[in-house]
Amino acid sequence: MGVRKLGYVGLDVTDVDAWVDLFEHTLGVGATPAKIGTQEVALLELDEFKYRLALHPSAQDRPREIGWIVDSARELDRLTERLTDAGFAVGEGSADETELRGATRLRWFTDPVGYRVELAVGEAKVRTGVARPADARPGVTGLGHLVLAGPKLGELRELYESVLEFRLTDYRAPGLYFLRCNATHHSIALARADTPSIHHLEIEHGSIDDVGRAHDRAQAKGVPISISLGRHMNDKAISFYVRNPSGFHLEIGCGGIEVGDDWVPHDFGTSDLWGHRHADANPFASPAS
Repeated sequence: MGVRKLGYVGLDVTDVDAWVDLFEHTLGVGATPAKIGTQEVALLELDEFKYRLALHPSAQDRPREIGWIVDSARELDRLTERLTDAGFAVGEGSADETELRGATRLRWFTDPVGYRVELAVGEAKVRTGVARPADARPGVTGLGHLVLAGPKLGELRELYESVLEFRLTDYRAPGLYFLRCNATHHSIALARADTPSIHHLEIEHGSIDDVGRAHDRAQAKGVPISISLGRHMNDKAISFYVRNPSGFHLEIGCGGIEVGDDWVPHDFGTSDLWGHRHADANPFASPAS
């Protein structure tokens, strides 16, 4: 596959300090200040690479870019040709953007719901390890996946499955599809919604104890837990969700399964083995839920 993994997500946010506070005090994740041109940006240190989440000060809360890591420059050219043949206009990332990402090459296009999607070659390793709370072993290990919702579900599926060559892992009626670009169960899920949004980002943890301690810290800090601790039916991950300062969810999880080439896509029916009680209405609840 040309796309290797979810690399990073950039967000325009109205309250950078609240985001940084959430990550520092709940997940033990630090932020590095940086600049792109003249604009300040906070880079969240989820692993040894430059960043996985970039927070840009803004008057609005909205996704800025979704970045995927591509295997090689040759694969970037091949995927660019596939995108162009499918009717997408592909642009080159600026020198400032490429440097900020820690990439050697960067291209981008606009997806069917209006979000900027980037394809990057190269990742800059800037540290051998990251500071974590004393009780985190190992704590946060990276950016796991995102769930993208929008009104053009068919076009989004066509983009990710037919053009970018993601593989369908499983699905749940009436319109929720889990796609993979490596052995991890899913790197993106696509859902039907009236307006485009990121439903949640998953922050991967090394153990169930790390997830539990993050849960304790969230409760102690008064962070709104939007979906209770539980275990998903399809990828078997154990997680809970918090409402972030921009209003969508962060999933704090561990233990998702990997799948092989012999995996058969199927409707997994019930969303959870246990737990995952929603504080608000679940937009993806099946009619039987």
